[in-house]
Amino acid sequence: MESKSKKTNSKWTFLTNHMHVLLCLHRDEETTVRDLASQIGITERSVQRILAEMVEAKVLTRKKIGRNNKYSIRKSYRLRHPLEKNHTVGELLSILEE
Repeated sequence: MESKSKKTNSKWTFLTNHMHVLLCLHRDEETTVRDLASQIGITERSVQRILAEMVEAKVLTRKKIGRNNKYSIRKSYRLRHPLEKNHTVGELLSILEE
């Protein structure tokens, strides 16, 4: 029988869903909530909550265009955790660019 420590079926990733949303928006500003949910693997409602949190924190700005929202990333936004506070969202996104 295989020990628990050898199992590798864990679902965790190094980046949060918030960062996944930012990364997807960075790659395509025109992406929809539905597309974000599909790419990240979470519900549309979760994407909407994340977007609202980041708009409230002023990481994103939201502009209404017709029936759709367009989100812009404030790349100068400083990361929030004390270990990363000397870096910006833009710096992180530039590291993760394809």
